[in-house]
Amino acid sequence: MPTGDNQGANAPMISIRNIYKSFGQNAVLKGINLDAYAGDVVALIGGNGAGKSTLMKILMGVHQPDAGEIFILGEKVNLNKPTAALAQGIYLVPQEPMLFPNMTVEENIIMGFDEKKAELHQRLVSLITKLGWSLKLERKADSLSIAEQELVEILRGLLRNSRILILDEPTSALTFNETKSLFKIIKDLRKSGISIFYITHRLTEVFEIATQVFILRDGTVAVGGKVAEFTKEMLIRGLLPPNTEDKSNITYDEEAIDYANTKPVLELKNYTGYGFSNLNLEVYPGEILGVAGVVGAGRTEFATTIFGMDQIKHGNAYLNGKDITGKKTETIIAMGLNYVPEDRHLNAIFPISDVAANITSAVLPKMKGVFLNRKLEKATSKEYIDDFRIKVTGQDQLVGSLSGGNQQKVVIAKTLATEPKIVILDEPTRGIDAGARGDVYKIINQLKEKGVAVLLISSDIEEVVQLSDRAVTMFQGCINHTFSKSDISIDNLMAASFGVYEEGKVI
Repeated sequence: MPTGDNQGANAPMISIRNIYKSFGQNAVLKGINLDAYAGDVVALIGGNGAGKSTLMKILMGVHQPDAGEIFILGEKVNLNKPTAALAQGIYLVPQEPMLFPNMTVEENIIMGFDEKKAELHQRLVSLITKLGWSLKLERKADSLSIAEQELVEILRGLLRNSRILILDEPTSALTFNETKSLFKIIKDLRKSGISIFYITHRLTEVFEIATQVFILRDGTVAVGGKVAEFTKEMLIRGLLPPNTEDKSNITYDEEAIDYANTKPVLELKNYTGYGFSNLNLEVYPGEILGVAGVVGAGRTEFATTIFGMDQIKHGNAYLNGKDITGKKTETIIAMGLNYVPEDRHLNAIFPISDVAANITSAVLPKMKGVFLNRKLEKATSKEYIDDFRIKVTGQDQLVGSLSGGNQQKVVIAKTLATEPKIVILDEPTRGIDAGARGDVYKIINQLKEKGVAVLLISSDIEEVVQLSDRAVTMFQGCINHTFSKSDISIDNLMAASFGVYEEGKVI
């Protein structure tokens, strides 16, 4: 079959036309159009929430589009469920492996086939031998590393002879040699006419393996075409919002924080856990330290580990000079660190409890005698409702009935009620409107004025630029760059987040 380099001679393997998708009031895809030809490797890149994964889930029949059409080899198809997509030869290798832990590698791979086990075994052994991978088929899945689990997922797709293969961040957990092996496989698949959608945050991979590249931004295709027509600088600019003001040339006053003569509130030394490694950073009193990076960079993982929610592998975390490595969350809160999680619905609010109970839930020991001190609870709750302008009908209103912005203010109030010396804010303005966002920004700046240290994790680059005194970027689980106030700009943070920034310039 012809490869993607001869696109004009044949109909596309798959055509995506005017695809729209919304979840409630949130429009995720706004008229997507793109083609993939036989032998194409189509790289899809974009910031967090750009719509990449949603589009691929539509191709896999997991989600149904609100409007638009999909054609395979010129024929319209109805991908109304995953089995329909599989029948059309479309297979998604997920970013997070989904294996049955008590089954063997082979059982996980061949599950769902109608062929005889002996025939499947022979095909599988032949495939693994061709790939040059070392993977024992009799091993239980729960004994596999993340990288090995990813290989099993890829083998699932390859054994099904997929003609359209979707790889979602396939190298995020692979070693250098495994990545080289995967790229060899992809090149072999190209020669056999298979079309591949390749979702990645690593721009260097686009130029190494892809034939086409499409940048998704805010649910639309911002830029697209043959990879040969682009440079890394062009891709970086395509990722940025239109008419973005670059603040890299603004002159800043001398740093307000005397870093040389001030002791950090939080210090990490070679801090390593699941999803991140060898982090070294300091956060100082009255400082807002921004943490930028793409999904999967390890930002939330290191925050939850500091907070005692996940296990540390090695390294140390110090709070006001005291080692808090591996301590329980309640101890860490008592010592002066608290955390506003990324998912407030899952980890931060009690939706069927009232506002007052939510705000004071983290300081209950201070309010208990023989009975709960309701007067103190109401006074504490009223203070934060007034200061944060939380719109409620009363302190007894259920938190689940509040707007998203007011729920987020309740979460922040609950966190600050513990009087922390440092607070980690993980995506503090996600899912809230512009008015509530402005209120949250005021709260963050008030914390700074009071001398509270803030570790601000945000996927909104403009937010990091606007609020941060210093910023770090994370890439593939590591801190790859630190920026002083004068060097914090959208271009610099975006380039570093995608691993293409070095010594003050995009490479």
